[in-house]
Amino acid sequence: MSNNKLNLLSFKDNIRTLHLTWIAFFISFVVWFNHAPLLMAIRDTLGLDSQQIKTLLILNVALTIPARIVIGMLVDKYGPKIMYSLLLGISSIICFFFAVADSFEQLALARFMLGFVGAGFVIGIRMISEWFPAKQVGLAEGIYGGWGNFGSAAAAMSLPTIALMFGGEDSWRYAIGLTGAIALVYAFIYYNSVSDTPQGSTYFKPKKSGAMEVTSKGDFFLYIVMNIPMYAALALLAWKLSPSGVSLLSMNVSYAIYVGLVVLFFYQVYHIYQVNKEVFVKETPEIHRYKFKQVAVLDLAYLATFGSELAVVSMLPLFFSETFDISAVQAGLLASGFAFMNLVSRPIGGLFSDRLGRKRTLTICISGLAVGYFVMGMITPEWFIVLAVLATMACSFFVQAGEGAVFAVVPLVQRRLTGQVAGMAGAYGNVGAVTFLTILSLVSAQTFFFVICGTAIVTLIAVQFMDEPRGQMAEVLPDGSVQMIDVH
Repeated sequence: MSNNKLNLLSFKDNIRTLHLTWIAFFISFVVWFNHAPLLMAIRDTLGLDSQQIKTLLILNVALTIPARIVIGMLVDKYGPKIMYSLLLGISSIICFFFAVADSFEQLALARFMLGFVGAGFVIGIRMISEWFPAKQVGLAEGIYGGWGNFGSAAAAMSLPTIALMFGGEDSWRYAIGLTGAIALVYAFIYYNSVSDTPQGSTYFKPKKSGAMEVTSKGDFFLYIVMNIPMYAALALLAWKLSPSGVSLLSMNVSYAIYVGLVVLFFYQVYHIYQVNKEVFVKETPEIHRYKFKQVAVLDLAYLATFGSELAVVSMLPLFFSETFDISAVQAGLLASGFAFMNLVSRPIGGLFSDRLGRKRTLTICISGLAVGYFVMGMITPEWFIVLAVLATMACSFFVQAGEGAVFAVVPLVQRRLTGQVAGMAGAYGNVGAVTFLTILSLVSAQTFFFVICGTAIVTLIAVQFMDEPRGQMAEVLPDGSVQMIDVH
């Protein structure tokens, strides 16, 4: 096998691990979005109103914000093999709970808990980074992300038909239960089929757990600042569920959540200090340093790319239906083009990142994304539908190639922290989704697209401060000796 080519038809060694891992991610995404195509049936069975439906959509992405941070720490500590198997097994049980729910409250609780399965993405990022060298890691992570992400589109295309095959008003329950059963079976298959690293390699773990390690005083404060938006997004969600929004929570419960988030934030700051207090006493040797600004830029880039994708995928069918006065089925098919692009665009983003350079590829992708959303903001009923769909697919190409480009850099920051870097970037994607969806509930679709365009321009400026990964990074082996890992 040459330096850059991946023989995807092979089922040996690292390619085998890649295939088994993207399938695990694919199944986790099917489970995460298994409710979306069946919402009409769920609504009819339980007599839900439109606000309750919107609440389920928001709850579905809520828990993913803290879950990706926590899973990122756990995967760095315990390894991806056990964590992916556990995640699939536990989420199958929550999936069964959703399938048998007979009230809105039970549905809401199950959907909130199912946000946990969205953290599966982070686990595979660490697994793939262990099995592929720097020259191939962008393409490999792109294939993992893009093909796995397609699970949401696969759920949309297959589950209504599966429900029809079962028949009856409870058919949606069987379809959702089936996805849980598949996740449970695959949890055992995955555990018995993979290992955390190639034979003879070391799985590097963080020296301390509870927070990400940083290597300078300035990075310590930047890390704390970068945690604030995640708590702010959760507070925004609580506001949306309070009497000011959909009234799922009482005012007292909402206030309790706000206080709890503030307490949690300071508890996390305490943990960050405990893990990193040495930076205030002595300087970290140059060989062991990494720059936290790299992580901060990747967080913002994923907010603009994946954050906007999650938000747009949620609103696009309705946008097409209302703008062009077409049926829900036609609008759904036209809008599915946005998620469909994942199959090729995310791997292409990773491949270009391997070949053209990490920073240059991110710059190109986010520039294209900014222009794409600006054009989408100009769509009016006077447009030809074909042009509107083409504009959407062109925009989505840059969005998803950008996601591939972000995760081509994540494994090159610091190997032992890859799960946590991926977890934080992934969480920022959900922060973006929650923020953009909340903005959408307050403004027109056109303004919503322009807001994302503005966010992309700010991100583009931030990307210029990122350093191109070069040379090698150092990791300490269990015996105390240092191993150098190529990042270029």
